[in-house]
Amino acid sequence: MTRADLRRQLRARRLALSPAERSRHARAMARHLIHHPLFSAARRIAVYLPDRGEADPGPLVRAARAAGKDLYLPVLAPLHPRLLWFVAWEPHTPLIPNRFGIPEPPIHRRRCLPARHLDMVITPLVGFDHQGNRLGMGGGFYDTTFRHLNRHRHWRRPHLVGMAYAFQEVTALPHEPWDVPLHAVVTEQGLITCRPHPELNTKDCPCPTG
Repeated sequence: MTRADLRRQLRARRLALSPAERSRHARAMARHLIHHPLFSAARRIAVYLPDRGEADPGPLVRAARAAGKDLYLPVLAPLHPRLLWFVAWEPHTPLIPNRFGIPEPPIHRRRCLPARHLDMVITPLVGFDHQGNRLGMGGGFYDTTFRHLNRHRHWRRPHLVGMAYAFQEVTALPHEPWDVPLHAVVTEQGLITCRPHPELNTKDCPCPTG
């Protein structure tokens, strides 16, 4: 099966979920992640606004705000076709559709944070494997933005955590040298650690792992 075929198949299955199922799974994902030490230690967290059936980080966003975390949303960099900037997101922040129709906050330089200064990035995805390989929409935005994680292995920020339904896991995804793997993936069934880091040790975590 090609990546395009797999992408179509997984997106269709994702869209087939009922609103009640989406809501229930979103709450479970949030529970698994907020009980992890990685979330407790993170001050600056980037999230996303769900589109086309993507797992909803809404419950996680509410928990992060209640815990006093600083939240950021990705925006398309105006002068680079595949780069993301991250802008502070507060409840009153206005949102405008970007060229893909996805709402994003207006860019103000003083409210932008360099990607490497984030502590955690919650990423959407179409598919993933246990090694942290991520199947996205094919634009390469996250790989381009976080390529420093491949170039400088000693730099551990930010931690990339995919958010997905358990059925989006596949046995193995083909990957290229420029692909940036995820550190972990949270599903409604638990947290899956993909890349070994001391901060991702789950032995003391009350939530199940897969």
